[in-house]
Amino acid sequence: MREFVTDLLRRHGDDVPVFTHGHTVTHGALRAAIAAEASVFAASGVGEGSVVALHVPPSFTQLEVVPALWSLGARVISIDHRLKPAEVDVLRALTRPQFIVRASGGPTGVFRERHELVTERRPEGLPASTRHRLVQFTSGSTGRPKVVGRSTESVIREVLRFGAADGMPKRGEKQLLLNSTAHSFGLMGGLLHALATGVHLVFAARHTAEDILKTAARHEVDFITGLPFHFDMLAAAAEQSASCRPALRTVRGAFAGGELMRPEIADRFAAAYGFMVGECFGTTETGALTMDASGVTRPSVGKPLSDTTIRVRDGLVEVALDQSPYLSEDDSGRYLDGWFRTGDRGEFDARGNLRLLGRADSLVVVDGSKVDLTEVEHALRSHPQVTEAIAVHDQVIEAYVATESGTLTSKEVESWCADRLADFKLPRRTHVLRALPRTPSGKLVRNPRVLADAR
Repeated sequence: MREFVTDLLRRHGDDVPVFTHGHTVTHGALRAAIAAEASVFAASGVGEGSVVALHVPPSFTQLEVVPALWSLGARVISIDHRLKPAEVDVLRALTRPQFIVRASGGPTGVFRERHELVTERRPEGLPASTRHRLVQFTSGSTGRPKVVGRSTESVIREVLRFGAADGMPKRGEKQLLLNSTAHSFGLMGGLLHALATGVHLVFAARHTAEDILKTAARHEVDFITGLPFHFDMLAAAAEQSASCRPALRTVRGAFAGGELMRPEIADRFAAAYGFMVGECFGTTETGALTMDASGVTRPSVGKPLSDTTIRVRDGLVEVALDQSPYLSEDDSGRYLDGWFRTGDRGEFDARGNLRLLGRADSLVVVDGSKVDLTEVEHALRSHPQVTEAIAVHDQVIEAYVATESGTLTSKEVESWCADRLADFKLPRRTHVLRALPRTPSGKLVRNPRVLADAR
């Protein structure tokens, strides 16, 4: 990874802009900042094969620290800044980092250019034993997160896929990046694509329609990438006030990466702003797989990107990988004989475009973030007075728990979860019952309508 980062940082002149928020950072300034961060980490003992957990909110600091650590040969564990301490403790136990890097001010919902960092050395940590230099997490089938490892070669191949894809932002263009750079799409299709091609990334202070539109207009951005809920917000704003529409007058295109966009959101956005939002489909385990930046092939998500092999078997989308993407034991059977089963149902149309037909597992999307309901159920069941628990999603996450105590309240359950789950994973409604309904065969009912009748 050292050589790849060195190559990326040498590609563009000192005066070429790379990041903009309140201020603009040039490639020259970025190189200097990365070198300074790397020097500090090296003085703390970080070097080749060191394992470093990064728990820093979106910021210029976070964008600089990742390549700084890679330039030292370290393995970077990317942790979502929104996670609660109990969730971070689980990830730390799974990955055994030697160092944890945190922002001293704690999490924030506002993009800040700079954070003061605290680097903590963990004596129980272990050095990397494989070539994986990026570690991320995805929800597991038992509520326990799965540890996903990406090698240098895997990262490079994905950056090349983005660079070769039709419609991606090009050198000199301004890309308003709404995806988190702690997650795959924001890191690969945002930060690393920008470094590779000379794209100028722009960041909004808050992910509200007002701030996004003001930022797009102020900086005259060419392209927007985000999650469907971002475009849903923008469509709603334009529907309420036609004055919003000129804010995107310079934008030539946009696409959603990180989750599937519902056609009605795309239609509303196009009606409001006059251009379609495209799609980029991928997974944490595989990276980006298909793209249609124009959005014209919807309801498909486009054709497979270069250097990807995708098939549909038994109705499920599978991807050819040379090894399991999991660093922890894969108890789901999703990787077998060189093929990774994504968990998405799909089909190819006559033109070779992939159409997704929904999830085949418990993964749902809440306000643009993926949540595995089994993880919510795991937190619910860990309460000492809860005997059974079901989490369902019908517009919002709703929890049903059974208890024999007779004294447990919904507020107590919600408070318990609040200490153990990130805010976006929390049930919005909680119901405490004596027993949960079951099917004739004895299985717990997961139908929201049947559960509602049991209240």
